[in-house]
Amino acid sequence: MKAGVLPASSQAAATRETATLAGGCFWGMEELLRKFPGVLETNVGYTGGSTGKPTYREVCTGRTGHAEAVQIVFDPAQTSYEKLLDLFFRMHDPTTLNRQHNDVGTQYRSAIFYHSDAQRQTAERVKARVNLAGRWKGQVVTEIVKAGEFYVAEDYHQDYLQKHPDGYNCHYLRD
Repeated sequence: MKAGVLPASSQAAATRETATLAGGCFWGMEELLRKFPGVLETNVGYTGGSTGKPTYREVCTGRTGHAEAVQIVFDPAQTSYEKLLDLFFRMHDPTTLNRQHNDVGTQYRSAIFYHSDAQRQTAERVKARVNLAGRWKGQVVTEIVKAGEFYVAEDYHQDYLQKHPDGYNCHYLRD
């Protein structure tokens, strides 16, 4: 059973909602998100671009338009979309355009891919609050975009830091 996933009998009874977030390399984001209370499942993949069924190598070229992203299935009775976004804004620098640490390119952009109008409104409210909080020196450049097709990344990327605990990770929670 994948860590963070409820047994099948519990899944059927749980209310589920999906969030899709991009904030740099998907390995580190997934590792932080998977541990968050109320998160039932995480998958890393590609979204926001124009290339159908992209591969990692294609996304790395920066020519697909896709971002490395994490799709999160969560139980809104245990956590809210807003709390996930609060975590998202703590785990990466949302003021760097198309970059997180050593990772540079549009595939590493900061983006919230909303699945409903309610999510869009929440994302806009949280982004504005983060911008006004003064935690960051620059302005928040996080895109808020309607979710499109999400392409699950290759198996070796899933739960990467669980398989490789000393693997590359540029994400951590900021106070």
